[in-house]
Amino acid sequence: MSSVTPSGAGTRLAAILGFPVRHSVSPAMHNAAFRELSLDWIYLAFEVAPDSVEAAFAGARALGFGGLSVTIPHKAAALAAVDEATTAARAIGAVNTIVPRGDGSLLGDNTDGAGFLASLAEEHFDPSGQVCAVVGGGGSARAVVYVLGGAGAKEVVVVNRTPERAESAAALAGAAGRVGVAADLDRVDLVVNATPLGLAGTDPEAFPFDPGRLGAGQLLVDLVPNPAVTALMRAARDRGARVAGGLSMLVHQGALAFELWTGEPAPLDVMRAAAVQALRR
Repeated sequence: MSSVTPSGAGTRLAAILGFPVRHSVSPAMHNAAFRELSLDWIYLAFEVAPDSVEAAFAGARALGFGGLSVTIPHKAAALAAVDEATTAARAIGAVNTIVPRGDGSLLGDNTDGAGFLASLAEEHFDPSGQVCAVVGGGGSARAVVYVLGGAGAKEVVVVNRTPERAESAAALAGAAGRVGVAADLDRVDLVVNATPLGLAGTDPEAFPFDPGRLGAGQLLVDLVPNPAVTALMRAARDRGARVAGGLSMLVHQGALAFELWTGEPAPLDVMRAAAVQALRR
């Protein structure tokens, strides 16, 4: 591996837009990948308030960014900002990856769902025929519900405090989807926390549901990537459940975005190691 120092005029710029975004490990992850492949790219994080998101997308378009990642709460706005969107992004109603094309147009994609399935595979969990529950109704929740339905889950139960959002998300799983309540978490095989509760910088003890409902034989996946082990994960593990954090999904969805931007195979192990190191700082 030879090192490339970003040189200015020829350097491609990629970035993540979110609010908040200071907690993100994506810059460390992507910059490590660029160095590994000797690509003259750099990846930055920009904190964009909701009332400035339209201007931010317009500015990124004007500046000719090489790629954009989008995180909460801007994924729906990103769908409106692109010229075209993939089938998955349109169905989910959210874009987390923006790919500039040669004609100057922007393609919106959603790599969250595929990244989530790849992370489940690492846990040796096949959702086909399983009863799954997703807590949340935002972009990440919708992506997870969408791919669980497509992967053949027997049932995808959506638990959210806003019934309308729960109904909209559950519909993405087709016949397998339905709206549920917290009590449904007692009997499912997989529970996914797709809310930001527990994220670094927020109340670490704010649980999205009572972890006392979980137990042996269940897998909890907390999509919060930072901290690596959340209070919810610790509580679920204490009750006998198997647990997994959101870092694996973050790495896999980021690797898919990297490949869309650069056309190069993503150095997955390098990206994972950089993300883990960033979390330890």
